[in-house]
Amino acid sequence: MAVPLDEVDIQLLTALQEDADRTNVELARLAGLSPAATLHRVRRLKESGVIRVIRAEVDPVAAGFPLQMYVTATLARHDPRSSRVFDDLIRSVPQIVAAVNVAGETDYILTVVARDVAELQGVLAALATRGGQRLVTYLRLEEIKPPSRLPLAPVAVPARRRSARRGPDPDPDPDRE
Repeated sequence: MAVPLDEVDIQLLTALQEDADRTNVELARLAGLSPAATLHRVRRLKESGVIRVIRAEVDPVAAGFPLQMYVTATLARHDPRSSRVFDDLIRSVPQIVAAVNVAGETDYILTVVARDVAELQGVLAALATRGGQRLVTYLRLEEIKPPSRLPLAPVAVPARRRSARRGPDPDPDPDRE
């Protein structure tokens, strides 16, 4: 269930998503609150689960993990025990830095980092022996858009560009999207 957020909550969350290392005094200045009131607001956002965790973003290449992969995994069996065994493996392998269970042609999308090909092979072998029937690996080449903040405040979606050859829009209603 969504937690109701007011303008001050949105300001604080936006500021923290931009830079989670901001001090309470900086946040208070941005939100126009006292430091005590700001601290209370941030604590409430944490306790309600809106803020799950504040963490540092580490560059994988700089930290010694030049191989970054996405692996889709389809399970051989879809019973609760097989899923639990696979989920437990995912949680226990440190090279799997993110994982989501999805609906569709595959069951999981995993983000895997590795120091070298041998380390990646070890991860893939572990997945295959714990129920991963079909593993498809995608090498991450370039990050086009890094994980970004949630658009908490209403944001206008860019309008489609109209072709200059088409002529004027037959419906000049500005409220139409």
